[in-house]
Amino acid sequence: MKNVLNTKTHDVDVCVIGGGISGMFTAISAARHGAKVVLMHDRPVLGGNASSEIRMWIVGAGTRVRDLQETGIMEELQLENMYRNPRRNFTTWDALLYEMVRFEENIELILNCTCCDAVSENGHIESIKGFQLTTYTWHEVHAKIFVDNSGDSILAPFTGAEYKVGREAKSEYNEEFGVEVADKRTMGMSVLLQCRETDHPISYTPPAWAYDFPDDDAMNNKPHNLYAVNTNFYWIELGGMQNSIDDTEEIRDELLKIAFGVWDHIKNHGDHGAENWDLEWVGFLPGKRESRRYVGDYVLTQHDVENCTPFSDVVAYGGWQIDNHLPGGFHMDATGGVHVQRSRLSEPYPIPYRCLYSRNIDNLMFAGRNISASHVAFGSTRVMGTVGVMGQAVGTAAAIAVKYGLSPREVGEQKIAEIQDALMEDDCFLPGLRRKISPLAQSATLTCDYGDCSALLNGLDRRIWGNDNGYFGKTNKAITYTFEQPVHVEGFRLVLDSDLNREFIEGNPNGVHTTSVMFYPMSYNNTTFGFPKCLIKHYKIEAQDENGNWNVVYETEDNHQRFIKQKLDITAKAVRFIPLSTYASETRITDYGSSVAHLFNFEVY
Repeated sequence: MKNVLNTKTHDVDVCVIGGGISGMFTAISAARHGAKVVLMHDRPVLGGNASSEIRMWIVGAGTRVRDLQETGIMEELQLENMYRNPRRNFTTWDALLYEMVRFEENIELILNCTCCDAVSENGHIESIKGFQLTTYTWHEVHAKIFVDNSGDSILAPFTGAEYKVGREAKSEYNEEFGVEVADKRTMGMSVLLQCRETDHPISYTPPAWAYDFPDDDAMNNKPHNLYAVNTNFYWIELGGMQNSIDDTEEIRDELLKIAFGVWDHIKNHGDHGAENWDLEWVGFLPGKRESRRYVGDYVLTQHDVENCTPFSDVVAYGGWQIDNHLPGGFHMDATGGVHVQRSRLSEPYPIPYRCLYSRNIDNLMFAGRNISASHVAFGSTRVMGTVGVMGQAVGTAAAIAVKYGLSPREVGEQKIAEIQDALMEDDCFLPGLRRKISPLAQSATLTCDYGDCSALLNGLDRRIWGNDNGYFGKTNKAITYTFEQPVHVEGFRLVLDSDLNREFIEGNPNGVHTTSVMFYPMSYNNTTFGFPKCLIKHYKIEAQDENGNWNVVYETEDNHQRFIKQKLDITAKAVRFIPLSTYASETRITDYGSSVAHLFNFEVY
C-alpha cells in the first residue's frame, strides 16, 4: 500500500522527547547554551502533569524543607506566572509554558506528535520518528544526543536501553521500604478534580455510569474535606496493580467512574458543607506517577536520599519526602494513611549526573520520572520541582557534550566541573558547591554605602543552613565596584530575594502557600494570589566614565525576576547598583511591599 503521508526531516544537536516540566527545561537549557534543539511532545499543551489537562501543582524540595525552593529556570517560570497570572488561570498558564519554549531561540517545537520508532545500532541512536496527528505528517529527527523525558521511557523498547519496572526486593539495595520479593507493581495514576465554592446552592446529578459511594467506608475513608487547601483528590488513584502503560485506557475509565462517584458522595451523601459547591473540572487524562525507569551508571537508592550521600558529580538535588504510594491506590483503606509510605527529609540530597544517562545506549539521556533510581528513591525524585532541576542539568550537559563532541558519559567524566559551573552560574543550587566569582569582580574593590555587602561574593545565592548569605540594603544606597583603571565590563549579574520559603508549608496551621505557581482558587471570593513582597522592583545600574561622570547604563521599574544577567558592553572606572524607591500609599518601598532591599549577588563580569 502506498504511503501518501508526508515526512519532514530534522537535523539537530539535541532531540528531546516529552514536553513536561523536565522536557521543557531540558530543551530551554540546551538551547540557551547554544545547542540546536527539537522538542517533540504528544499533547497540544506543554507542562505534562502540570498542564491544564492534568492540573497537578508543582511541588519539590522547597515545599517540605525550608530554604530549598528550586531556582534556575524553575524560579523564572514561577515568578513569571505569579506576575502575569494573579488568578492562576490555566489558559494563561498554558500560554506561558508554550511561550517559553516556542519563542526560545534554537528550539523547534513539534506538538501533537507521538514518538513511534527509533533507528539505533550498536548502542547508538541515529534517529527517531514521530507521527503528528494534526497534520498527518511523520517527523524524523536526527540528533547527536537524544533525551527521553517522555515519562514512560518510550525509547527503551525501541533501542534496547536497559530499564526497570516495579519494586525491587529489599535484598537488592537493602532498603527499608523495599518489598520481600521483587514485583512489577508501581504507583498508580490519578484523575484530579477541581471544584469551587459559589454564593448559591448548586445541585448535582451524577452520570448513570458513575460508582455509588453511600458512605465513607465505601470510599475507603479517603480524605475529602473541601476546605483543606491542599485537596486535589490525588487519592483517586489506580493502576499500580496493573500495567501502567498497556492498561492506561482501562484504568482511566475506572478512574472516571470513581471521580464522578466521589463528587456525588460529597454532594449527595452526608453533610460535607458542599451545598454551594460546583464541580468545575475533571481530568480525563490521568496523571501518571510511575512506569519504566532507565538504568544509568548509578542507581539512586533510599540510602542516598535519606543520608544525603555526597557525589562529586552532583548536578541537581531533591528534598521532597519519600512519598511511596502503594499499588492498591483507591482500593486501599486510608485510615491511618496506610495507602502511602513516607519518610520525611530535613536536608537536600544530591543527585549525581550518572543517574541521568543510559548505561548501555551511548547517546541517550533522561531527566523526568524515569531517571536511574530505585522504586523507593523514585518516591522522592519523581516530583516536578525535582525533575525540573534535573531537566536543566541534562540540557546544560547535553549542550556542553555537543560543544566538545563528547558522549553523555564522556562529558560527565571530562567536563563535570564545567557543567556544574554553568548550572550555578544560571542560578541552580548544588549542595556542597559554591559558585565561582567572575575574575573582574574579584579584581575590583567592592564597597557599599550602607552596611556590609561582602556576602554578595561568597558563591551562595540563597539562605541555607542557617546563614542568610545576602545583603540588606537601603533605597538609593549604592553597591559599587571600583577598578584600578578603566576596564571593559561585559555585563552584570544579579540575584535578588524572591522568598524561597514561600512554598514551605510544614508547621503552617492553614497550609496556605499563596504564591504557589498554580494553586487553584477554590472560593468564588478568592480571586487573586500573592507575589513575593521582598523582590526588588525598581533599580538602576550606573557606570563611571574616564572623566568621573556617572551615567545610567541600565534601569528597570518593573522587575519581577530573581535572577538577572544583563549584557552592558561598556568601558568604566566603576559600576554601581542602586535600588530605587516606589511610592505606594505614602509608604516608601523598594519592591512589592517590603521596605528593605535584600539581594544575594551583584557582580560584574
